[in-house]
Amino acid sequence: MATVARTKSGSRRILYVDPRDGQRKTLWLGQCSERVAQGVSGKFQDLLNAIALGMPVDPDVLRWLDKLSDEFHGKLADTGLVPPRQTARLGEFLNGYRDSRTDLKSQTRVHMGHAIRNLIDFFDEQKPLRDVSEQDAREFRNYLVEQKLAEATIRRRTGLARQFFTVARKRKLIPANPFKQDGLPTSVGGNASRRFFVTREMTEQILQACPDAEWRLLIVLARYGGLRTPSESLRLRWRDIDIERKRFTVTSPKTEHHAGHESRIVPLFWEVAEALDEAFTTAPEGAEFCITRYRLNNLNLRTQFQRIIKRAGLQPWPRLWQNLRSSRQSELCGDFPEHVVCSWLGNSKAVAREHYLQVRESDFERAVERVRSATHSLHEPPCTTMQAPPTEGHENADLAHDTPLCMTMQTGGMGRVGFEPT
Repeated sequence: MATVARTKSGSRRILYVDPRDGQRKTLWLGQCSERVAQGVSGKFQDLLNAIALGMPVDPDVLRWLDKLSDEFHGKLADTGLVPPRQTARLGEFLNGYRDSRTDLKSQTRVHMGHAIRNLIDFFDEQKPLRDVSEQDAREFRNYLVEQKLAEATIRRRTGLARQFFTVARKRKLIPANPFKQDGLPTSVGGNASRRFFVTREMTEQILQACPDAEWRLLIVLARYGGLRTPSESLRLRWRDIDIERKRFTVTSPKTEHHAGHESRIVPLFWEVAEALDEAFTTAPEGAEFCITRYRLNNLNLRTQFQRIIKRAGLQPWPRLWQNLRSSRQSELCGDFPEHVVCSWLGNSKAVAREHYLQVRESDFERAVERVRSATHSLHEPPCTTMQAPPTEGHENADLAHDTPLCMTMQTGGMGRVGFEPT
């Protein structure tokens, strides 16, 4: 039986019998209130009972152990009743977790590496995981803001930090996740200020500035085929092109973890067909992929694309490749149902509305044209001509009377009594 005793100096201790050897022992609590001491004594007694009976420790007791400070948990570990707590260091844990995720795609690994670098720069790689508090998590976000990163980037890296500490919590390295708290945004929403509609005229200027047919194909696949670049464009094979049925198959690594979304069928739009035809005539003999020259992992397509845009006399826009795809989705949604376009481009309606669809200048022009047409019809002069009288004949006998003027000649409108007599 665990009992609480108090010394003359005011320190409290728990007197107990070790169930493993039957010896009386003492667990020192130090200066604390009677209420706290009794609470610790109750949980400690539950732990002794479980050990004595050879039963699993109650989950409430395990949660209590998780929340104990490292110092007091160390006192318990010294008694041999609980195993020593693992003191995981930030740098070792983060790098070990990343290395263990062999399933990650290359771009995901890059994003994860940026978040790990930020965390180590801010906290130091030797910082114990258990010492990271909720206040530290909020200050980490402020640190990212001071680095002048975009809001979407800040949220993505904070979200990755939350993911890391969730894993640490599941491994019982920390009692709670400091990044899982209200007021710390981690979801990436759409940013309308970074959307840019790339017109067909701009696209034509850029295509003329491209160095070869494969670069033109890369741009056309994004702008008119709606493919993600580089993940989908570089995976397009010549065997994926179905000339007879006027469509092609797109392999999508981004959505392959969703059942039934490993690939999708896209119409062979005439712009894409022309670019593919040009690229095929210059392709190496026996080539498997449509893009062969720009497949190296260390090749920065974005940087070279910026040079091409400037060579065309234009200024690069935000999110170069995604806005090509966004422009195509906005364009297609003006002519086809939204669910059809989403099926072709491989995203959901919610994602399309949040991240892709734009209001184009042509939308305003079409709206003004419709208003102009409607206004013109309202201001047309009234009809003042008499309808031609019916020709004579037995079949037109009932129409032999004078034909009234057309409705537009009535300037006074309908009378107060309407059609029916009073």
